[in-house]
This record gives sequence, structure tokens and C-alpha cells, in this order.
Amino acid sequence: MGVQFIGMIQPHEVSETIPHTGPAVDPAYVRVFAQAHEHAGFDRILVPASATSPDTLLTVAYAASVTQRIHFLLAHRPGFVSPTLSARQLATLDNYTNGRVAVHYITGGSDEDQQRDGDFLGHDERYARSDEYIGLLRRVWTSEQPFDHAGTYYQAKGAWSEVKPVQSPYVPIYFGGASAPALQVAGKYADVYALWGESLAQASDLVRQVRAAAAQHGRTVEFSISFRPILGATEAEAWAKAEQILEDTRRLKVSQGFSRGGPQQSEGARRLLADAAQGDRVDAHLWTALARENGGRSNSTSLVGTPEQVADALLKYYDLGITTFLIRGFDPLVDTITYGRDLLPLVRQKVAEREREAEHLALKAA
Repeated sequence: MGVQFIGMIQPHEVSETIPHTGPAVDPAYVRVFAQAHEHAGFDRILVPASATSPDTLLTVAYAASVTQRIHFLLAHRPGFVSPTLSARQLATLDNYTNGRVAVHYITGGSDEDQQRDGDFLGHDERYARSDEYIGLLRRVWTSEQPFDHAGTYYQAKGAWSEVKPVQSPYVPIYFGGASAPALQVAGKYADVYALWGESLAQASDLVRQVRAAAAQHGRTVEFSISFRPILGATEAEAWAKAEQILEDTRRLKVSQGFSRGGPQQSEGARRLLADAAQGDRVDAHLWTALARENGGRSNSTSLVGTPEQVADALLKYYDLGITTFLIRGFDPLVDTITYGRDLLPLVRQKVAEREREAEHLALKAA
């Protein structure tokens, strides 16, 4: 089965502890950042999306042009572009990158951010639209003949695309969202279901729910989970780094006169905050303080410890059936290099040992 690692790049340097300075698009930084992930041994890079950020399609196209092997995960919001057009855009990008693209469909957990782009649908209706959107997208990718579509949100007559994805039968589909409508769409379409960095108990429960939703459609799903690893030569050093990151985050918010306000509006945020309510430290190495600080926004939980301890913590999620880890740091470029040196090889080694042991036991049992 193996394990995969996804990193994350942004079009300029910024994090909770690093203020954004300079232009919104910094090509030199994107080039170095993408190449650092490739050299560090990551399998794929996520390019995230919001209603104010630079275009993800163009950022992936540029990052792919300055790398050779690494694959990409393009965050994409259904509802703002016709799915027939998106199908051609994504298939074209898949051709230019020689099959190095997957798409993470972000339905949107914040009314405020959706409305910046003119989307005033409610939460559940957004997921209904995503359902129709992804279904139509896949049909454009796989249909050999023009077809008509008359749905709730989209109509098309004679839809067809002469450009098809390099990857067969279509560009891989990543999907997230923990609400009941989200799980229904994930079960129907997701090749990979993406979790935020939850506790082992919550992650296990969500994996079970998604598997059940997929089984209703005769499908199986792979799983990805997101963390912000904080590594130290000793456990005490790693926890000291975590406390400094929290202090720096608070200081930066004050200096910029910025407050994120109340909790983020999503089921995923509610779940992160439920873990945080148990305390700053859950499952020995899961750190939740930053998730509570920012209202449960995005992947804001960390695994804290030595590389050995964090690798062992990741293996516990691997044992739940989660085989992809999306990791990024608070000093994004430097942490990418550190992960490639100290964490990725260790996790891969431990997973390989685990799989050899399982194979040996299976042979003995036979």
C-alpha cells in the first residue's frame, strides 16, 4: 500500500507566524518552494484556494513548469465556472503536465468567503451543486459522444470535449467536508477523502462514515489527513517550539490589528474545536491550541515531538487506513526541507517495515 506525502505551496511567503510582505504573486518564491518539495521527496503539492487568493490553475501551471517529477493537487471551488469549461481547462493542464494533476474540490464552509465571489447559496445547497458539478465534469472527461444535460444547477446541449485527461479515466478527485451532505458527495465521487488533523478517535469515526457512504455506491475510498508537524531534537524542545509558535501567532495578530473573529462556519471546524476542548494536548502528541486560537480554521493542528515520535504518531493514523499525509510547517520553506530530511524517510521506512511484517504473518497463516 505504501504512504504518500502532500506538501503545500502558496504564491507568496506567509503563515500564522510570518507576515505577508511584497506582491501577491512571487514567481521566484513559488519556483524555489515547489522545487524544495520535489527535492525533499514529497509526492504531491497542494495549491490552496480562497475568494481573495491568486488563481490556483495558473499557479499550478507555473509550478509544474519549473519542476519535473512532483505531482500537484489543485484546490478548486465548484460553482464559479461552468463545469464543461472546467473539464477542458483541467484536462488541458493534465496534458501539459503529463498527468501530474489531481483536483481537491472545496465546496466551501464559510458563507462570508463564498459571498465574496457572489455565491449566496446555503451550505447544504452548495453540496448539492457540487454533486451535480462533479458528475457533469466526469461525464465530459469520459464521454466519447456529445450529450445533453438538464440539471438543477447546470444545463448543456451537445456538451463534449476533444481534450481528455492523460490520466484514465479522469483526473483524480479529492474531496473534503464532514457534514452529512458532504459525506454523501464524498461517498459518490471521492477517490481520496481529505480529513483535517483530528484525534485518533474522531478520525477513526470519520473514516468509518466515509467508507459506509462509499459502499452504498459500490466504491472504496482512500484517505488523506492534514497536520502541521513541529519537530525538535528532544520532545521538550519540540513543545517549546509549539508554545513559541502560539505566542508568535498571537503577537502577529495584535501587531496587524487583525482578529479572525468567532469559530469558522463548518463541520470540520466544529470537529477540530471539539478536540481542542479536550485540552491543548490530545493523544500524547496532537497539539490543538492553534486550532482553538484561530477558530478551527483549516489544517491548524500539529503533531509535536522528535521525528521518531511524530513518525510513530502518523503510523497510528496509517493503521486506521489513512495512507496519505498532507503536512506543512509554520516556517513553510524551511520546514519543507526539514521534513524531507528528518521525517519523510523515517515514516516510509516504518511503513515498509510494517508491511513486510504483515506480509510475513500472512504467509505464515497460509
